[in-house]
Order: sequence, then structure tokens, then C-alpha cells
Amino acid sequence: MLEQLSWKVGGQQGEGVESTGETFAVALNRQGYYVYSFRHFSSRIKGGHSNDKVRVSLRRYRASSDHTDVLLAFDQESIDLNVGEVKPGGIVIADEKFHPTAPDHVRLFVVPITKLAEACGSAIMKNMVSLGASACVLGLPVDIFAEVIEERFARKGQKVVEQNMEAVRRGFEYVKELGGADPAFALKPADGTRRLFMMGNEALGLGALAAGARIMPAYPITPASDVMEYLIKKFPKVGGVVVQTEDEIAAMTMAIGAAYGGARALTCTSGPGLSLMMEAIGLSGMTETPVVIIDTQRGGPSTGLPTKQEQSDYLAALFGTHGEIPKIVLTPATPEECFTVMGQAFNYAEQYQCPVIVLTDLQLSLSKQTTDLLSLDQIQIDRGQLVTEAEIAATDAKAHFQRYALTDSGISPRVLPGTKGGLHHVTGVEHAESGQPNESAENRAKMMSKRLRKLVGVELPGSVVKTGDASPEVALVGVGSNIGAIGEAAERLRADGLRVSHVHLHALLPFPVQALQSAIADAKRVLVVENNATGQIRHLMAHFGVEHDHIDGLNKFNGQPFLATEIYEHVKGMV
Repeated sequence: MLEQLSWKVGGQQGEGVESTGETFAVALNRQGYYVYSFRHFSSRIKGGHSNDKVRVSLRRYRASSDHTDVLLAFDQESIDLNVGEVKPGGIVIADEKFHPTAPDHVRLFVVPITKLAEACGSAIMKNMVSLGASACVLGLPVDIFAEVIEERFARKGQKVVEQNMEAVRRGFEYVKELGGADPAFALKPADGTRRLFMMGNEALGLGALAAGARIMPAYPITPASDVMEYLIKKFPKVGGVVVQTEDEIAAMTMAIGAAYGGARALTCTSGPGLSLMMEAIGLSGMTETPVVIIDTQRGGPSTGLPTKQEQSDYLAALFGTHGEIPKIVLTPATPEECFTVMGQAFNYAEQYQCPVIVLTDLQLSLSKQTTDLLSLDQIQIDRGQLVTEAEIAATDAKAHFQRYALTDSGISPRVLPGTKGGLHHVTGVEHAESGQPNESAENRAKMMSKRLRKLVGVELPGSVVKTGDASPEVALVGVGSNIGAIGEAAERLRADGLRVSHVHLHALLPFPVQALQSAIADAKRVLVVENNATGQIRHLMAHFGVEHDHIDGLNKFNGQPFLATEIYEHVKGMV
């Protein structure tokens, strides 16, 4: 019996591929399996090939598997495009409606999926028939999908629930008659442990909610819109609101206004939107207004690849703003980190009074995976140097509150509008301690230095995490969702007798020079794995002075996430 397998469903976008994959993945997750699901879809509403690849296992994986064991195809194109990754002896289940053909290295089960669905009441239930067929092949009980189907269709009445379950049973029985129950594809039973099953975007939204955020102005953009859609449902329950603005410029400036007023505010976008926000991000830095921006990276430039994986916004996030401001850039790697990083982001924004960018990527944001239970105790709220009326009264108050007072730390006392004694001026032009415009050379030098020294010498805790061998032959360096493929490749390489470490960056600004330097110092060679064409992380390492005699790069920029085998084979070719 198998400890893991990979199942993929493919078809035209809009014909039930997503719901089929979702039902399969949720049902297996509820049995106690670890599930990792990644969906490939086109940049259109309907039409074009789409697939959902689901990895089911008894241990945690955070990346898709190298191969596919079972392919469920709704059309011939799905076979043609995906059968090459089906391992020899693997299975293809296809609807007889399109007269499927498949190469000899796989077992082809031709099932009248559409006809069986129509016999149950509607062709739309072909996804249920196909789930039953898949369950039979994998040796799963026919009722494994019952709970999910009940939840999904209960609002439509018990008759609809029963029709869908009947469709599952018919698919199961048909394949059973074909001899489809193959012990070679049977999964070992899971322990039944209930865990969360969520995408990174949902975890980001939940983390923002737990961190006390109550307003999110945003403009919809793939692949960031799920954060917005999640909080549209959740914010009203706690007195919060999501505002759909006319564009990303309005979203950013509205977030700044809300944050200035005292709310914990965030906005969410992807690369094109981040570009539009840059001037306003500078306003946040100049006015020292804390605000959080989520940037979910996708393929660029321009419209680029809206629904494909890429990690090419690193330089934009760090250096995109005109002028020079203090800024923090955080890079979570798992849904659990997406949750906790939002607490850190709001705390850092208010402690350092600057914009904080939470930088994710499409693979992390949209892949659904088994996630450990999350606790509100993981997020503590720290609002920084926010002073009260009593604190102001206890000082030798001047006519105007010194909102931008020159301090050794560069961080000045902050006050909310309307606080007695807190009167001050706010402007995007250079200003004096009271906020009143002041363009003198002396004042400019003092204020610029004040702002920039906030983060001088700061390395945020947990910015670099190293696992594996202490003195490796190869140190694999990565950011974001590549944590899964890198970690799995490192495990395989160690099994081959190679000493390998995995160094993952969880913050890029302030750049963790000392921690990263220490993490790679004992490695003979360093390989930086990133989803972009120009090696942006390697550029940052060089720019900030991280030194090593042998730093190489493995770059993938075709829109697809890394597979563990790609990293494994590359390293084997290096040593």
C-alpha cells in the first residue's frame, strides 16, 4: 500500500475541474491525510486547459510531486498535455464521450462519465461520477465524499444530495466492474486527525483579522483577490469593512488615511498594482504612517502571466519607491507563516512607523494544503509609541505636538487625530518636527537621517532559518513557496550521502546580512533557487555584502513552480 500518491484532474476551465479537485482534496484531508493541491488555470473566465494536481500522503509535503499516479481527464487535450508525467503503469480515467486514446505506458479506463451523470439527473454531475471512479481505483470507500457533498449541496435539498451521491456510487461500481480496484494504488489508512485545509491567501486574511485589522481598501487582481474575498465575508462580523476602490492608487492612499486615523489598515495586490502604489508607499514613509501591503507575486512584466508562478517583485518591493524611506519586507513560506506574519507585519509597521510589505507568490497564495491548527495566542498586538492624552499632558507640551521629534532611535511619538494636545501638521513634503513644511538644507539632512536610522543595524528575528547539515557541501537558499521543493530535494540528496543544508529567507528588508552570512559560511557551494530570470536574490546578496566564493543560481521562469526533482538533478550535476 502507498504512503503517498498524486492524482490530477484536467479539462476545460469552467467545466467543473476546480470543484472536482476541491471535493477530492477536502475529503482526503478530513480522513487525516496530508494534502497539497496546486491548480493550473488559464487567464480567462471560461475555456482553456485547467488542471488540479493533488498530492495525498501520510507525511507533510509542501510541493507537488514529480509525477502523477492517476490522471482523470475530461477531454483528450488533458491526456495529451499531462500523460507524459503519468508514471509507467499509472492510470488514466477518461470519459468515453470523446473517444479517448492514451500511450501504452499507462492503463486507460474508459468510463461513460457523462452518460452515468445524465442517468442520475444531469450531465453536470460528471465530476461526481469521476470522483467515484477515482475512489475505486485508489481503494477508497465509496462514501468518503459523503460529508463534503452533504455540506456543499444541503442548501439545495436532500434530493440533490442523494443524486450526487448516487453519481459517485455509479462511477465507483462501473470501474469496479472493469477491475479497477488496483492494490498497487491503494493508500495506507490515515489516522483520522482533523487539520485545516487552506490556501495562503486565506491564512493571510485570517492573520490580518486576528492582528486587529479592520479596514482593507483594495482593487481586485489575480492572484491576490482571495484575500479580499475572504475578508469581505469576515470583516463585517467584527465591525470591519473591505472597500473596493477604483484602482490601486486609491486603495493605497485610502489605507494610509485609515491608518493615520488609528485603524490597523492593509491593502492587497500583485505586481502591476504594486507598481501603481509606489508613489503612495513613499507618502507612507514620509509621513511615517504605519500600513501593511500584501503583494502576491505573479508572472510579469506588464500583464504577463496573471495565473502563473513567479518571484520577480523582490527588487521592486525593496527599491521601487522614489526617494529613500525605511521599509520592511517579509516573506512567509507556509500558510501557518502567512497567519503569524500578519501579526508581525502590523506590529512592525506601528513599532517602526513605516510601510511593511508582505511578499508572497502565486504558489503559496493559491495552493491549498493541510495546515496545522492556528491559535490567536500566536499573534500579540503591539501598537508601538502611540501616546495618550495623559502622556501628552505630563510633558512640557508645545503649541504643536512634535509628531516628528528628532530621537536617537529615529522613531517619534505618534498620536491619533483628535487627541487633546496632539495637534500637528501632516504633509508629503519635507517637514520640521511639528510636521510644518520646511525645506531648509539643515532640516532636510536631520529629518532624512532620522527616518533612515529606524532600521539601521536591525535584523528581524527569524529572518533566516537553516536546517540540515552544519558543514554542507551544498547550501540551498530559497524564499517563499520554494520551501517545499527545496526541502524535499535536500532530503533526497542527503539520502544519497551528500551533505546539504536548506537556508530559507523569511525577511528581505532589513536584509539579514549577518544571519545569512553565518548560515552559508561553512558551505562549500551555495545554490540560490528562485522563480525569476535574473537571479534577484543573488543580486540582493551581492548588493548587501553577503560573501561566498561559490554562489550559483537555479532560475525557473516559465510560470511553473519548482519540482523537487529539478533541484535534485541540478545539484547532482554540480557535485
